[in-house]
Amino acid sequence: MSKKTATNRSNKTSQPSTAAWRYYLVLVVVALIYLGLMARSAYIQVIEPEMLKKQGDMRSLRVHADSVQRGSIVDRNGAELAISVPVETVWADPKIIMDNNALAMTEHWQALADVLDQDISELTTRIVKNSRKRFVYLERKISPAMANYIKELKIPGIHLRKESKRFYPAGEISAHLVGFTNVDDKGIEGIERLYDQLLTGKGGAKRFRKDAKGRKIEILSVEEAEHAQDITLSIDQRIQAIAYKELKGAVQAFKAASGSVVVANAHTGEILAMTNSPSYNPNNRRNTALHRFRNRAITDIYEPGSTMKPLTALTALEFGSAEADTVINTSPGWMRLGGRRVSDPINRGELSIEEILIHSSNMGTTKLALSVPKNYLLDKFFDVGFAEDTGTELVGESTGMMHDRQRWSQFELATLSWGYGLAITPLQLARFYSALANGGVKRELSIVKTDKPSEGERIFSKENSLAIVNMLEAVVDDHVPRAKVEGYRVGGKTGTSFKAVPGGYGNDYVGLFAGIAPISNPEIVVVVVINDPGGDLYHGGEVAAPVFSRVMKGALRVLNIAPDASNMAVQTPKSHNGGHDA
Repeated sequence: MSKKTATNRSNKTSQPSTAAWRYYLVLVVVALIYLGLMARSAYIQVIEPEMLKKQGDMRSLRVHADSVQRGSIVDRNGAELAISVPVETVWADPKIIMDNNALAMTEHWQALADVLDQDISELTTRIVKNSRKRFVYLERKISPAMANYIKELKIPGIHLRKESKRFYPAGEISAHLVGFTNVDDKGIEGIERLYDQLLTGKGGAKRFRKDAKGRKIEILSVEEAEHAQDITLSIDQRIQAIAYKELKGAVQAFKAASGSVVVANAHTGEILAMTNSPSYNPNNRRNTALHRFRNRAITDIYEPGSTMKPLTALTALEFGSAEADTVINTSPGWMRLGGRRVSDPINRGELSIEEILIHSSNMGTTKLALSVPKNYLLDKFFDVGFAEDTGTELVGESTGMMHDRQRWSQFELATLSWGYGLAITPLQLARFYSALANGGVKRELSIVKTDKPSEGERIFSKENSLAIVNMLEAVVDDHVPRAKVEGYRVGGKTGTSFKAVPGGYGNDYVGLFAGIAPISNPEIVVVVVINDPGGDLYHGGEVAAPVFSRVMKGALRVLNIAPDASNMAVQTPKSHNGGHDA
């Protein structure tokens, strides 16, 4: 055998082993590839499928929001108190700005800063600091004119978005009652907060999928919008404006800390006006002190003073310890109860119940209070609604302070009978006088217009209630001429109370007047509170009664209530020399 033949046989023998090695290597590589694909597939589909779904949805899934404009707040006659107006919001896409080197447009950015009333360096710094973000607010809710100007600047990455802004046509006149919303249109004070859900409604949304060219290829879901509701208040804006004007003038004239006026319909319990001074501009609340937002007519409580004496007299009539013509001996003008002194300015001798109210006699009121059982007297104070809310459901309404305890000294009962030892809101006082005017029926007060008043609860007899109302007319005729209204029979009671301080009472006062008109057919109740008058005049008959007269006159005329006075030329004196009221 030749050498060449042996070599060929040797090569043929080694070839199969080389081919097998390569073959198995390829099989292993292919197997590893398939195993990798299977592992990746399992990871994607079993272990973490949501991530890819999310990525896919980000590229193709879109939601179109159908926003709902906030409902309006109107008065009982449809006058707008709160409306939504179209505005624009300026926002930036920092990434687009940086990618297009838009910050180099210095003049354009200066113009943008000027129209937004911002510093240009601060404005551009915000963009640089948020360069990785895709959305940054620059200014919320600007006017359409400003928006058009910004649009003309054509700065890459600066965009506008349509929104709505709350506007209050009545301004400071109804600010405390209507309240306001924040920048996101959420009610945070007053009616805006109380009925925020109804006023807001619910926006709709359409979810759909689009292709790479932005075309809709699939609608996934449609959620219909729930339109917002309008709220119709019981307020008559004409009366509200009159009340605010007179109150503001009185607070300024008497250098008072604050004041409140409440006007109510005696038969329906609807509040026709509720205003406070000082007020604020709800359309521009910058630099406004927080205490100015408080609706003092429902939050602030005061000892009501002599405005409670009609309640004490009515309680004695209801119990039967006195009649309308009963005469009370107040001599010698003072008495001691448990070592404490109760007195009148002078010895007034024998007084009828009407004269007790006319002269605001502490002695006479005390004897009436002590003529009935303690629990009966206290129950009547609770029955009229002290220590409970008035039914308006307004946010922040105080229930007042009326002690519910077993032990009361005679002196404490005496002071309670003439308006000390309890504290109530102006709205609670208006509710009590509404019950008087309504013939002894107590109703919940309403801040929303109602066609059907609440049924109410009888707490006093009609006969005795109207007897007290007629006595209140004599109080105005004989003692408070500044409360008279030309052409109308008016009844009411003054109150002047010291303000409590730690350890007792200070030297500050609260002047009050609560009244009813017309007496022949009571319709309207007006309560006026002047808190801490700073001048020489501080009695209720001096600071609160004139406001009552002008507000009541305006309300009667606005509501077209016919005059009932026999003397159509009653003149209001310029001076007042009436007695002191507790």
